[in-house]
Amino acid sequence: MSTAKGDLQLLSFQPRTLYQYRYALDVQLDHTSAPSLQGAWLRAEALVQLHRLWRDQDREELLQLQVHNLKAQHEPEEERNQDGTRGPPAEIALSQESQAELQQPVFISWTSGKVKAFYGNEAESILISNLKRGIVSLLQLQPHAGTAVEEDASGSCQVTYTVSNHSITKTKDLLSCIKPNAGFTSINKIFGLKWQPTSRSQYMVKNNLLQSVLAEETHVVSPALKSTTGIKISSRQQLQLASPPIPGPAEVAAQSLEDALAGLKGQHQPLGMASLPFRRVCIQCPSLRAYLKAFDSQRLKMDTSKASTTWQFQRFIQMLRSAKKRDVLQLLRRAPEEMLPFIMEAAVAAQSVASLAALSDFLDFNKKPNSLLEKFLYAAAFSPQPSGQLLRLVLDKLDGKQLAPEVQETGILAMGSLIGRLCQQKLCGLQEVERGVETILRSLRDAEEESEVVIYLLALGNAALPETIPTLLDHAEEGPTMAATAAISALRRFPAQHISSKVKQAMRRIFHKKRKSCEKTCRLAAAEILLDKEPLPMDVINILLAANELETEMATFLLLKVQNSLYAHHHPARKIMKDIMGDPRINNYNLFSKAGISSSFSGPLTVTRDLVSTFGLDLLFLEGGFLRKSVSDFSLLSHEQQLHAAQVTIEAQGMESMLGENVLEGEEEPELMAGMSAIFFDVQLRPIIFFQGYTDLMAKVLLSSGEPTSVVKGNLLLMDHHQVIPLQSGFQVAIKLQGGLGLDIAADMDVSIWEQELKTSINARGSLAIDFQAELDSPFLQATLRSQTEVETSVQFDTMLRFSSSPVLMCLQLREEQIPYREIFTVSKSAGSQSSTTRKGRQGKKIHQANSKVCNLLLTAEE
Repeated sequence: MSTAKGDLQLLSFQPRTLYQYRYALDVQLDHTSAPSLQGAWLRAEALVQLHRLWRDQDREELLQLQVHNLKAQHEPEEERNQDGTRGPPAEIALSQESQAELQQPVFISWTSGKVKAFYGNEAESILISNLKRGIVSLLQLQPHAGTAVEEDASGSCQVTYTVSNHSITKTKDLLSCIKPNAGFTSINKIFGLKWQPTSRSQYMVKNNLLQSVLAEETHVVSPALKSTTGIKISSRQQLQLASPPIPGPAEVAAQSLEDALAGLKGQHQPLGMASLPFRRVCIQCPSLRAYLKAFDSQRLKMDTSKASTTWQFQRFIQMLRSAKKRDVLQLLRRAPEEMLPFIMEAAVAAQSVASLAALSDFLDFNKKPNSLLEKFLYAAAFSPQPSGQLLRLVLDKLDGKQLAPEVQETGILAMGSLIGRLCQQKLCGLQEVERGVETILRSLRDAEEESEVVIYLLALGNAALPETIPTLLDHAEEGPTMAATAAISALRRFPAQHISSKVKQAMRRIFHKKRKSCEKTCRLAAAEILLDKEPLPMDVINILLAANELETEMATFLLLKVQNSLYAHHHPARKIMKDIMGDPRINNYNLFSKAGISSSFSGPLTVTRDLVSTFGLDLLFLEGGFLRKSVSDFSLLSHEQQLHAAQVTIEAQGMESMLGENVLEGEEEPELMAGMSAIFFDVQLRPIIFFQGYTDLMAKVLLSSGEPTSVVKGNLLLMDHHQVIPLQSGFQVAIKLQGGLGLDIAADMDVSIWEQELKTSINARGSLAIDFQAELDSPFLQATLRSQTEVETSVQFDTMLRFSSSPVLMCLQLREEQIPYREIFTVSKSAGSQSSTTRKGRQGKKIHQANSKVCNLLLTAEE
């Protein structure tokens, strides 16, 4: 029976013999985070008859497979017993059409366990055809150990075989499967899906005949940010020889397999083994046409920071994705002024061909209000998986037009973001991408004003294309202060693998002032690149030693930056810092005793099994005690991915002359100016100027309205994932994840010349709504498991400095309100004419436990 190596002899089916197998299938879907909520369960049983029709000299066989007496059952909700055990399952009545299709035979080209081809009626319904593929997939095996690539209902997958006595074990690597493309995902993996599949099949072979098969697979899928809110899919197939073979039909006389097929009744087209994707028709989904009929009587309350608005945003996206251009255009034209930005954001997020075509017709950059145009451009910049059509729309709307400066600048930055995101999708070769890159580089070369140069450099940072690094280095080393700062800021956006030795050499020259004298913020930014991007021990030591030669505040800031990396477990320089700090020539009082008030701190705000969120605060002061620069940073780290969720930088330069300080020898005297720059979800926004020049400062002081400046306000689609998981049984599960974010962030800077006080305030309110669902589609049962999560939050960060006395009085405060959250778990099932929906929810308030050092730093005034 077995060879010397433990392999089995070749498998075959005998002529004039009918083989009957009992087939059983179990599929179950459950919420992993709500075990008390009954999921969806399906069982099917049938008799499978198999016989050989033809065989050639090379052992290729043509087999006929036919399904008989299929019965399906499911567990109805009302049959659940009080003790939690299952009651008797309910039979699912099959339609006559389904029964007729199930009994139609399929034909298999088979050679000793390997399915070479599969033939059937291509007019058959997809779900029935896929069920048969699932049964045929059980006949895909090999009698010897080894690794191979096989095609079955799951797709073309890598499998590994082990053989022992009469047993064959097949392990399938489901992550390796290549299947028809039927989905999409967000570019940033933090907002994607976590998928953990397993597949194992056990074959029993005796006397060259397949006796039984047991195939089991599981899939655990969950949002990457929250793996506890997951769904488990279990599938089990069993094929068992029912009785000794009985006499069967005679073989057909034919010279080839094609001739054998031609002699059979009916149409038998070659079909692929991989399951065909099935698209469920959503009967209850909202229709834009139906919405338009009642539009005049419907008005939405537009509080961006409320979860109810974020849910509405996602519903609009679903409506717009299935709508026609004329309906989208009608909605845009009929929308009241207060709803139009919301609808425009949804149309961009939907990103269907129809919605983008409607936006192209609706948007007139020469007539529409600037605020509306900026809203469109920012919505495009934040698109989770943009298309070339969206970039082309932005390029066409900006091309050759005389636009307001704020619209032009926002458009350039949006262009950079779209280019970067398309390249992350491996779409750098698109004509639109090449056109966009050339537009930015040409405009940068032609720019005459430094403020224009800054915008184009920041756009290159949004794109983060390695081929633009030489351009950024040139401006970093040779450009004026603002341009050099923007170029270094753009370089910091690149992943560490692109910060080459050439880039590091340029940063060393900037920090150590080898070529020209650079403004202190430029030098510190260059040092941060050396410390954050795969740092070298030599660079760390040289930066620490150079601190002795720096002015007090700059040295204090830099030393605290280095020390802080020792306590941040995620910091790339942590190990190097620990090694260096073991050297007493470096780690000594003389070096680390700087007495400035500048500070640098970062620490965890939230730590879960999937996510670490950190808060960082950098404060750089002038020698006279005035705040030169503050950086507030909220970052997310999840599954080796990092994201700048929010980074707000407030700068005030040129204050030295007002405080009677002298500019260091060789440095440029910067213009009096205060402004703000923000990065949200890795997109650099247009910088905002609070005042520029002494006259403007006095006007703002005297005429200030006291209203904060809006940094960003609107709705973003953060998570957008659709994936079809074909089970080996032939059934499929469609996974959908959509997460919307409503943001309302404002900032303010108040300078009092008379009181000698500076106040800054950043107020962030937001809501996050996540909709995660799994849809099982089979010929007998449709089931949907859904979890919906919503969170609302409000964070305010204030700084107040009084520099009329020495030492400077400073108060920092981070206030976070209690965060209400709610989760709803739903199970919906439909079998035949029966349907049911079950819900279970939980809610409460969460307060993120901040690190005690964060509390000490932010909630205590230093006096």
